[in-house]
Amino acid sequence: MENENSRYVWKNQKKLRTGYTTGSCAAGAAKAAVWMLLGKKSVSQVQLKTPKGITLYLDIEKIRRTPEEVVCAIRKDSGDDPDVTNGIYVYVKAEKKKEKGIELKGGEGIGIVTRKGLEQEVGEPAINQVPRRMIREAAEDVCALYGYEGGIRITVFIPEGAALAVRTFNPRLGIEGGLSVLGTTGIVEPMSEQALIDTIYAEMKMLKEQGHEFCYVVPGNYGSDFLSETLGYDGGASVKCSNYIGETIDIAVRLKMKGILLTGHVGKLVKLAAGVMNTHSRQADCRFEVLAAHAAMAGAGKETVCGIMNSVTTAEALELLKQQGLKRQVMDTVMEKIAEHLARRAGDGLRTGAVMFSPEYGILGATEYAEEIRREIYG
Repeated sequence: MENENSRYVWKNQKKLRTGYTTGSCAAGAAKAAVWMLLGKKSVSQVQLKTPKGITLYLDIEKIRRTPEEVVCAIRKDSGDDPDVTNGIYVYVKAEKKKEKGIELKGGEGIGIVTRKGLEQEVGEPAINQVPRRMIREAAEDVCALYGYEGGIRITVFIPEGAALAVRTFNPRLGIEGGLSVLGTTGIVEPMSEQALIDTIYAEMKMLKEQGHEFCYVVPGNYGSDFLSETLGYDGGASVKCSNYIGETIDIAVRLKMKGILLTGHVGKLVKLAAGVMNTHSRQADCRFEVLAAHAAMAGAGKETVCGIMNSVTTAEALELLKQQGLKRQVMDTVMEKIAEHLARRAGDGLRTGAVMFSPEYGILGATEYAEEIRREIYG
């Protein structure tokens, strides 16, 4: 890296080490492979300036040289990010070709796009636009240095890619057979929120281009399981949003979706009644405050309100409301506030609805237009 400070970021009062993307690995390996092909001597390290402006010094490994082609690899370093690709080798093979220009191909372990709506066309290797540009520019710089005006074919491959891809979002996104070569900045920041938001955008964009103008939004597996087991839906028109409900609404507006139906567990969705659009507990945990306030509005006594505030789980709080005969009334007013906050975030161009459930009670409540949006999703 350029300097010691650029190697770290602060997240939640912790100093964490950054890493570099598969795109940076591929670009660095391409630069080294073309250098060795044209210069006819081994290279042990390359310098690569990332789109973020940070310069990487990348060690070159697994070198295989013949007069016709060069293969080399760079080991992926994800820093302190819990990334399944950490430690894998990203390989590049560089070879001369008759036609001028840089030709980029995906080899073993690189996924193939099978659905519309992603950055690459159907049938193309899942090498995103920024890494493609980085790879081409790295190869062109070396060609210019050596005064080479012929053609170069660059093949990116990751032998472990197919096995690792099943642990990523790729199968859900319609990328089959391997990993994607990713990265918009060239740098991996630990626990990157942007990476998750980019995935949400990719999922929703794919649905939109497949003709879905309405879709389900689920925070996680609870919501997906509820869709399939309780509502009898296979989940094909749903997007997982994790804790980023506000950002998901923004994405839907940006993509000009017509409507979304948020379906989730009470433990997350009840926070929306207070206008909390990032439901991670480190951002805000107002579950019991919301339930206690609405219970008080419904006429609950001090003992019940205090009991809710002292609850450990939402299931415990709901049981107190049930015992007092207030569960239905509280859920109705909670859903009204959820509808209000969702509509305010979405603005005029997007219809929003929500269905909230718990394992103990099933559907706890639905906003006014939830059923209407559900019918639109089914078409």
